Amino acid sequence: MIEFPIDTIRFDENGLVPAVVQDATTREVLMLGFMNRAALLRTAQEGKVCFWSRSRQKFWLKGETSGMFLMTRAIRVNCENNSLLVLAEPVGPTCHTGHESCYYREADSGEWREIAPVVTPAEELYARK
Repeated sequence: MIEFPIDTIRFDENGLVPAVVQDATTREVLMLGFMNRAALLRTAQEGKVCFWSRSRQKFWLKGETSGMFLMTRAIRVNCENNSLLVLAEPVGPTCHTGHESCYYREADSGEWREIAPVVTPAEELYARK
């Protein structure tokens, strides 16, 4: 369990705070999600990264469908207390596409070029459960 002063976090008008997830070992940025107070507490208490899904309006435990969880190792806050950095240990690829990171494309001559390979094909990720 990670303890921190949650009352210092500046959630936006929708009660959310952006949370960048970074690999605790490699420091690669894995993804960005949004947390409300309950998702942040759950992330700290349960040791698995949890978000608030803005599109579905419900909790989203990363890995609940694929089994590819993000294990919480540390939670950091920025200088203005309005965004978080979650250091996590990924259990398999983070992106639903099967890439290690959701940031697997780079701008190149006006287009997005894939710069990282698929680690596990998406159909394999969701067939495991």
